[in-house]
Amino acid sequence: MTPMSRAAAVAGALAFVAGVAPVRAQVSFERIRDAAHDSGNWLTYSGNYAAHRHSSLAELTPANVGRLRPRWIYQLGNTQTSAETTPVVADGIMYITEPMSAVTALDARTGAPLWRWARPMPPHLRTLGFGPVNRGVAILDSTVYVGTLDDHVVALDARSGAVRWDVTIADNAAGYAITAAPLAISGAVIIGVSGGEAGIRGFLDAYDARTGRRLWRFYTIPAPGEPGGESWPSDAWRTGGGATWLTGSYDPESDLLYWGVGNPGPDWNGDTRRGDNLYTASLVALDGRTGRLRWHFQFTPHDLHDWDANEIPVLFDAPINGRPRKLVAMANRNAFYYVLDRLTGQFIRGAPYARQTWARGLDSTGRPIANVDQIPTDSGTLTWPSLQGATNWFSPSFDQTTGLFYVAVREMGAVYYKRKAVYKPGQLYDGGGERTLENDSAAGYVRALDAATGARKWEFRLFSPPWAGLLSTGGGLVFGGTNEGYVFALDALTGKPLWRFQTGGVINASPMSFLLDGHQAIAVAAQGTIVVFGL
Repeated sequence: MTPMSRAAAVAGALAFVAGVAPVRAQVSFERIRDAAHDSGNWLTYSGNYAAHRHSSLAELTPANVGRLRPRWIYQLGNTQTSAETTPVVADGIMYITEPMSAVTALDARTGAPLWRWARPMPPHLRTLGFGPVNRGVAILDSTVYVGTLDDHVVALDARSGAVRWDVTIADNAAGYAITAAPLAISGAVIIGVSGGEAGIRGFLDAYDARTGRRLWRFYTIPAPGEPGGESWPSDAWRTGGGATWLTGSYDPESDLLYWGVGNPGPDWNGDTRRGDNLYTASLVALDGRTGRLRWHFQFTPHDLHDWDANEIPVLFDAPINGRPRKLVAMANRNAFYYVLDRLTGQFIRGAPYARQTWARGLDSTGRPIANVDQIPTDSGTLTWPSLQGATNWFSPSFDQTTGLFYVAVREMGAVYYKRKAVYKPGQLYDGGGERTLENDSAAGYVRALDAATGARKWEFRLFSPPWAGLLSTGGGLVFGGTNEGYVFALDALTGKPLWRFQTGGVINASPMSFLLDGHQAIAVAAQGTIVVFGL
């Protein structure tokens, strides 16, 4: 039996066992575009194209959130790897990914499985610098899309799990993998790659949503003669890194995709790659139809600390100096918060939101004024933040009614070391390492920032530096999770703790919200489970 027929057989069997006839989801591009007005569903990884990770559902409030209880729990097939998936919910069906590159459809009301598709992984799978994780799916019309660790993009029938098309986009033996949730826009599926620690040449791809035909590819490391190619010496661009391993955001009005780009290779030794090393550690704005670069902004030129820009770019509108502006904001891994014009990439504002020692500040263009004594050395250099950054891939949240940007913050330093790096295909190409400062010197926070200025409004201290994202809601709450297994809710205006629940497993994911039997529910992945809460 082929993998395709096995998937169909499993799908049919599970649907029969569940006693539920799956309904064909019809999630048009227009529905995703207007997701802010469809609060009963969660139609894309970050909740909407602007990546707000905000639900306008307001049933849960500071007054009643203390009554939240689990409604159902689904046990994943792999409980050894902590799940990082964000569920997508469309018309009563929840779609999740499970380690390692499986997709499961659940009855969103009960958690009963409807179908499951899994791709067998090769025996010598390479996951260099990251775990065997997958962060979610995209849905468009009646098709669910997923990227796999062995570099396939697969289109599945949303009703049955049957494979509609399957394309290979890279070579896992060279270090490439896919861990990000795809982003579905009008007629196309956008997907990035992991593997920056293996000396890959990063790229972002677009595929025809109906056929799987590749529409365009944007290389994040330009070749000689291409714009930005002068920032790489000799042949260093061939192994320059620049992975695109986290889902970006999208502005349908301007047809611009916003995608964070990873660190250069080798990570901690820049001797063979002198220059700014574009477009690593940058935000790129690409034409959604052609993949052409409209603009870029580099947060950390010639990065030597593995501070990639694979954080979520958040789109919003706000007045700047009394004039309405279309903005994109990022709490970057390098500990600075940035506000840019999202049509031009012009730097507007930037300020630290966590402790950092590597820069004396930002100049008028947003370029860091680096402390030259903070680079990695043979004997080690103590620097803040650690290589995990002041934040990382886990999602922030933005509430346009309050104008607040909520971010999970890691306060941790590290001793950075430089070592010789020799490129070998499919092996680590990092040029050093780090020793983190843990125990009493490490801390975690949820911080609320004024989105337009970066000014801190409040903070809530966590048990340890977090690896879980945030969700804000129309009822005035912010939900998050901890390494110690707690899901919690804070008052969105003050940061006051209001509720917590011990799930029994580390939370390395970001919460989401949807309607369950007409009432607001909160869902989050906790270790090897999906837990859904309601009143």
